[in-house]
Amino acid sequence: MNSNGASNSFDKNYAYLWGNDHFSVNPQGTEVQLLMDKSSGAGFKSKSDFGSGLFHIRMKIPEKKTGGIVTAFYVPPNGGDPGNHFEVDYEFLGTNGTVQTNVYNNDQGHREQSFRLWFNPSQDFHSYDILWNTHQIVFLVDKIPIRVFKNNMGKGVAYPNRSMHVEATIWNADWAGVVDWSQAPFVAHFQDFSMDACSTPAQSTNIADCASPQYYWNKPEYWELNAQQKKLMDQYRKSYMVYDYCSNPTTVKPECAID
Repeated sequence: MNSNGASNSFDKNYAYLWGNDHFSVNPQGTEVQLLMDKSSGAGFKSKSDFGSGLFHIRMKIPEKKTGGIVTAFYVPPNGGDPGNHFEVDYEFLGTNGTVQTNVYNNDQGHREQSFRLWFNPSQDFHSYDILWNTHQIVFLVDKIPIRVFKNNMGKGVAYPNRSMHVEATIWNADWAGVVDWSQAPFVAHFQDFSMDACSTPAQSTNIADCASPQYYWNKPEYWELNAQQKKLMDQYRKSYMVYDYCSNPTTVKPECAID
């Protein structure tokens, strides 16, 4: 098992997934465009599965204003029951600057926390990271932690324990609003395809080796946020979080009373 290392080349870590002529990559392999219109969206996928890591992308969502268009960067499993799996998501709901984070924890999810970002994500590239090790999952926007999902398996809460891969897509969903198709096409841009991750066989249920301290993201300083990060996350959550599943009686989960 090896870290993929830091490479900005699309072809190093990713490949076309779906969308045919709605997908394009520049000759240098440094930028991908995914286009959405009435006929199709598009997506790409990592070439490997992983058991831990720091997954990174720089993204600019479509600038034409509408609901219904979902621009996503996420870490799902390969195959299996789509309603009963592990998955970690960033999903932009429309183009108004709201990003929804979610964790499917061997179930149907409903752990949404949404943020109205402090910048316009359609005007420039910003970084979106997911840190995953055996202690925590951290969502970071421009290196600022906005959400942590802790490993509480010892308290009866499931935690990702099988291999997953990385995808980025653009598509439309009724639950994300109504699409103004007169504004089509909608184009999402992606850059910086580096990742530091521990690769595994596809659909592996044995990812124990990916917890090795030989990988920097498994070292003790990544087991929890430091004091400065916790203060910063608290500040940004108070200022920019617009929905929290833990505050909704119909979606509150056991971990809400732990963390």
